[in-house]
Amino acid sequence: MSKNLLLIFTRNPELGKVKTRLAKTVGAEKALAIYKFLLAHTKIVTENITADKAVYYSVKIRKNDLWNSEIYQKKKQFGEDLGIRMQHAFQDAFAADYEKVIIIGTDLIDLSKEIIEEAYLQLETNDVVMGPAQDGGYYLLGMKSLHPNVFEKKSWGTSTVSAETLNDLKDKKVHLLHELNDADVFDDIKEHPAFQHFVN
Repeated sequence: MSKNLLLIFTRNPELGKVKTRLAKTVGAEKALAIYKFLLAHTKIVTENITADKAVYYSVKIRKNDLWNSEIYQKKKQFGEDLGIRMQHAFQDAFAADYEKVIIIGTDLIDLSKEIIEEAYLQLETNDVVMGPAQDGGYYLLGMKSLHPNVFEKKSWGTSTVSAETLNDLKDKKVHLLHELNDADVFDDIKEHPAFQHFVN
């Protein structure tokens, strides 16, 4: 067992249930195809990282999907909102004696193995590491111990989440990674080379 754990929060890829803001422009079927494309990218990025890995499903754990159960622990998200669900996942990780725990989503085509490895490295000398997203949220959060206040009283999915989280951590040593862009709406993907076969 590694002392590092990577938590991957994912939505079950079901038509009409994923990338709903993107679907308003490209339609539900294309939005689902884009989401599956992002899932596959996240798997490629994470499968060879030197850490234990756990996929947290939004609705139901899938046995025979793209996440190899020999590489990824499979768990179900638990809680009323995203903050509670993330807090439970971090609590479980620290209860299992992991020392550095990082959470990511599956919406980021620009996420790389190097970014995640940099995050673990920065946790050597920082309390928290965060990857801010251009929309005001964050695409990565890493900790060495639980800071429950970062999961409370947030309007998840809004432009204030990153700033409010940093305010919660003002007495901690925080390292910020490069700002990246989630693929949430059409403007996020229309110019990106990786998505051209979806938008043309």
